[in-house]
Formats: sequence, C-alpha cells, structure tokens
Amino acid sequence: MSEKSSGSGAGRSGRLKVRVKTARRRSSASTRWLQRQLNDPYVAKARAEGYRSRAAYKLAEIDDKHRFLKPGDRVVDLGAAPGGWSQVAAERVRAADGRGRVVAIDILEMDPVAGVQVLHLDFLDESAPDRLREALGGPADVVMSDMAPPTTGHRQTDHLRIMGMCETALEFAREVLAPGGAFLAKVLRGGTEGEMLKDMKRDFDKVRHVKPPASRADSAELYVLATGFKGRADEGGER
Repeated sequence: MSEKSSGSGAGRSGRLKVRVKTARRRSSASTRWLQRQLNDPYVAKARAEGYRSRAAYKLAEIDDKHRFLKPGDRVVDLGAAPGGWSQVAAERVRAADGRGRVVAIDILEMDPVAGVQVLHLDFLDESAPDRLREALGGPADVVMSDMAPPTTGHRQTDHLRIMGMCETALEFAREVLAPGGAFLAKVLRGGTEGEMLKDMKRDFDKVRHVKPPASRADSAELYVLATGFKGRADEGGER
C-alpha cells in the first residue's frame, strides 16, 4: 500500500489519497473496492463516530429530509447486521431512554446495540411476525431494510434479485405495520415500476424514490420510501 505525498493527492478535507497496489492473491476488482473504502470519507466518519458501517449515514440523511423516525416509534430493521441502521434508529426514536423500541432481525450473528433487541432469526420464518410484535409490544411504526443479495455482475440478474428481496420485505411490512406506518427499502434504479409500485401506492399514502448523499453517485442504488400505511384489507384498512 502506498500513499501519495504530493498535494495533488489530497481531497477537500486535506486527507491524502491512499493508493492500493494489487496483491498477488487479490483481484483488480478487490483492489479497487479496497482503495475506494480507504478513501471514502463516510467510512472514516463512521469509524470516528462509532457507527458500524457507512450505511448509517444513508439512513440518517433520508430521515433528516423526510422525518419518518420519531421519538417513541417502534422500528424493525430487517437484515440488520452489522447494525449501522439500528444504531441510527435507536438514537432517533430514543430507544435507550425507553421511549421507542428497535428490533433488529438477521440470520447472521450481530453484536448487541444499545437500545436494540436483536433477534437471530430469518424474517421469512412463519413465527417471525408474532415474535416481532411480542418484542415490540405491538405493531411496528417503521419497517426498514438495507438488504441486498451478493451481486453477480450481470445487471439484469442483480436487478431481479434485489427487487425480489424488496418485495419480500414489503410483504413482511404489510404483516407487521400499524396504520400510518412507513416502509423503507433498498432497490436499484428503475426498479419499482409496474405491479410493485402500483401495490405500494395502493397500500401507502405516499411513495417516493430517494438517493441520499451517502449513496455513491456511481451506484444504481436507490431507496424507496413509502409513508402512511393504510392498513391490511382484512383489518378494515382503506383499499
């Protein structure tokens, strides 16, 4: 690993740009990823401020603009590991103060987060909605998901896989959200047209795409934010 010593390698913050040499057992793609991580200001900021991932700032920036995380809310974080989104949600709903509640669900092991109950569970398990309501003390006000399957490099395949994951998260949200609740999930650019978007507009008062500054500009990543859940049809919700 080498570091440029001239002023031309410094970013706006004055940090020197780190250049990574390709190691014998490291692919060029891995080298590019590592170099991007080492030079990413959000990665450095997360490390300095105690967040577990740079993704924490994506949620913070979306909520700064749209204000859907409120003190006292009950929040579900699907596929939560390593816990960056759970950390932000716990802060904003005042979970550590006992006002709100955050339940993180993941099939992966996850270290404890202050104010967050972690369920080591596949959210597709048929017991998950009931276990979640029990942990929250009632239905959720917010269901959020930053989940994404491993990429294949084939754009259409990756698109279909991440949209399938979003649709599954949406189905889960319909099971556990309280009327008026919100749903936030990762998608890919152009990925919520058609039936899924139609269904979301039927189920929620407002549906919008958002791309926070922390989401890399060269990425096709977007988030879909749906607010004002109308309730399940079998519970008398408006449809």
